[in-house]
Amino acid sequence: MAGLGAVLILRKIGPFAALGVALVVGGCTNWWMPVATPESWDIRRHTQDPGSLPYALVKVTSDVMKLLAANPPGIGGTFRDRRAAETIKFGIGDSVDVSIFEAAAGGLFIPAEASVRPSNFVTLPTQRVDSEGNISVPYAGAIRALDRTPAEVQKSIVDALSNRAIEPQVVVSLADQRTSLVSVLGEVNQAGRFPVNHEGERILDAIANARGPKQEGYNTWVLLERNGKRATVPFGALVYAPSNNIFVRGGDTIYLYGQAQTFLAFGAFGNPSATASSSQGQYDFEQWRLSLAEAIAKAGGLNDLLADPNSVFLYRGERREFARRLGVDVDKFEGPIVPVVYNINLRDPAGYFYARSFPMRDKDVLIAANAIAVEQGKIYQYIRLVTATINDPIVAATNALSLRNLIKFSLRI
Repeated sequence: MAGLGAVLILRKIGPFAALGVALVVGGCTNWWMPVATPESWDIRRHTQDPGSLPYALVKVTSDVMKLLAANPPGIGGTFRDRRAAETIKFGIGDSVDVSIFEAAAGGLFIPAEASVRPSNFVTLPTQRVDSEGNISVPYAGAIRALDRTPAEVQKSIVDALSNRAIEPQVVVSLADQRTSLVSVLGEVNQAGRFPVNHEGERILDAIANARGPKQEGYNTWVLLERNGKRATVPFGALVYAPSNNIFVRGGDTIYLYGQAQTFLAFGAFGNPSATASSSQGQYDFEQWRLSLAEAIAKAGGLNDLLADPNSVFLYRGERREFARRLGVDVDKFEGPIVPVVYNINLRDPAGYFYARSFPMRDKDVLIAANAIAVEQGKIYQYIRLVTATINDPIVAATNALSLRNLIKFSLRI
């Protein structure tokens, strides 16, 4: 009888009251109804379990797009000094040539009979900077060369000879460079160590010295290590974001490796007739640059029967200083990387212009949340399931009673 009473109550509630129940309950279905992603209102309200990772929600606007356009990934942001390489200094093992000139014959290096010589200078044998960092010059002794420029070494030699030679002048040049080298390793056609050009060379120049990358550019990553700091960018970012193509310095290590750029897509993507596995999952960029609009298209677009176009979210970690420029209160976060969730509204036609220019990055996560009506539909289905579960025994009992009465009536006839 209790079950029959519950059914009668549900029948009296009516469709409009059931709709009200669905509207109220639909806002809290994420903990007891099946769902593929966080619901849009939970993301916007930052509904989180105690102790979960905090994040910043950023709505994509024209101002945000300008900041993203001025913030290319990688090397340019890590290594701020983009000047040409300084004058190369000598290091231990470098080979040095020294030429000494005197103003007249009869001096320290030019004999009195120098009139028969073709010039008024002598060139010392090529020598290496020794383990103490010195070179040896006759009558001048050991001259410090380590971490000094040719001009500085020339002045030291002139000062040491000025009281003995006749108006000495000195030319010091680098014969064989062994210390101001850049190492280019990994997936290149000719790995090795290459001397830094006096005029200055950029990262792409150093890679060209190694005869370029082995693989396609869009699947190649470039890592630069300098003085204990590292930064990594896709190879294409050296071309389409010139601020990454900085000058190399002696001692730099450039490492190239192959790895596809990918992003993850979850939620209401794909053709309504397609299976979930064909629209959600991991996708390769397969090109140097990929926009948010292209990424959504790769995932099959928004599902017309499920998606809320106003609730498309992109999860990414941003550098602390850039998050501050986005308007995020970075004091609430620890560490150099701030978790940021970008929200783009594709119900607004202008949102597609933003999506077309919004740059995707490796390992970004895309989420398309379900529309509220979809979650309400789940409530209706649940109510129908409960109603049917309660009602079926009653209907069966009623049918049995009706059949029994029919049999009795038939026997009387």
